[in-house]
Parts: sequence; structure tokens; C-alpha cells
Amino acid sequence: MKTQKDLNKKRIVLTGGGTAGHVIPQLAIIPKLKSQNWQILYIGTNNIEKTLVEKENIDFATISAGKLRRYFSFKNFFDILKTISGIITSLKLIYKYKPNIIFSKGGFVSFPVCFAAFLLKKPVITHESDLSPGLANKMIALISTKILYAFPETKKYLPIEKSFLTGIPIRSDLKDGNIDRGINICGLTPQKNKPIILIMGGSQGATNINNFVIKNIALLTKSYQIIHI
Repeated sequence: MKTQKDLNKKRIVLTGGGTAGHVIPQLAIIPKLKSQNWQILYIGTNNIEKTLVEKENIDFATISAGKLRRYFSFKNFFDILKTISGIITSLKLIYKYKPNIIFSKGGFVSFPVCFAAFLLKKPVITHESDLSPGLANKMIALISTKILYAFPETKKYLPIEKSFLTGIPIRSDLKDGNIDRGINICGLTPQKNKPIILIMGGSQGATNINNFVIKNIALLTKSYQIIHI
């Protein structure tokens, strides 16, 4: 039986995944949550979110989740069953954990969790990092208590009465980077005549960026050292 002290503890469920872009901003807010004595449970799939979150010594619960597609595919039928299973598992987890709030970073992983929270009348805050919301976040926005977003242009896609421009959470340790350590990790060598360029991209823009780098890598490496994520 839970004591009154247990009932008074602040509990939050974090969810989101499928790609690192849905997880990394969550890692940025975890130290702040810990400093404020929040108990944290991360709900996701057995995917990249599980790998990244467990390194932070955060409790992790696994659910199934089907990918949400805008086009016809026979996989949709199986993924619907996965999503239903994920909702049922999320209902059990949220009912047992009794969180004060659910914070979602989006991705198809987050939909079963947020929908279960909605059914249990738990407040949901969702954060949109992309310029335009994906299908999962469009659906989650309908049941969210508050919606946070990173770019001013995203405002037109969201219900304005519950949406707030906040930017993207950034890990505090990024301010404490060390150039020598970074060069060593990436296997580069300090060269005055060859600056280092970091090239990265995600979501819809990644393919064009990656193709450009591959096509022009010989030209790029004549003048620069390249770190390509």
C-alpha cells in the first residue's frame, strides 16, 4: 500500500522515439527534472530511445507501437494491432505509475502513450521540434493540454490557444565542450589549413544533405576535414 509520502511525490512520464531527434531533447531536461525531485518513467519501444535513456539511469518501460503512414500499405494492418497493444500496455503503466503529467516529444512511439493518458484524464504536454508537425504530433495535438514548438513558422499548424513558442531544449554540457577531446573522438588531426566542418541533418532534409556530401566528398575533403552525422 502506498503511503501519503509516496502519493505526494512528483511523477512524470516521458515518451517519444523512433529517431534520436525525438529523444535527445528529452535528455536535456532530465537533469532539471532530477534537481526538482521528479520521479521519471520513460515509455518507449525497444528502439534507439531505450538505448539512449537507459544510459541516463532512468526507469524505462517498453511498449509496442505501429508506424503511422499516410499511404496504403499492408503493413498498416499489423501496425494498427501494434498500436492498440501499445495503448493497452500504456493504460496499465500509467494507471499503476500515477504520473502528474506526460511529456511527449513525438514520433509514432508517443501516440499510444498520449492516447492512454488522455483516456485516463492525465495532462499531456507535447513538444514539436520540426518546422511542420508529423502525423503523430498532429494527432497528439488534438488531445494535448499544452503544445510547445521550436520555430515561429510552426505556429500556423497548431491550435493557437494552447501553443507556446519555446525553442528546443539544449543539454547544458554542450557549453563545456573541449576541442581537443572532440578531435580525438572523431579521429581527426589539428590542421590550420583544413578547418573542421560538421554536417548533419534529420527527417525530410537528411536525404538531400547526405546525397550532397557523398557526391562532393572528394572536393570537400581537399579543403576541409568533415564530420558527417
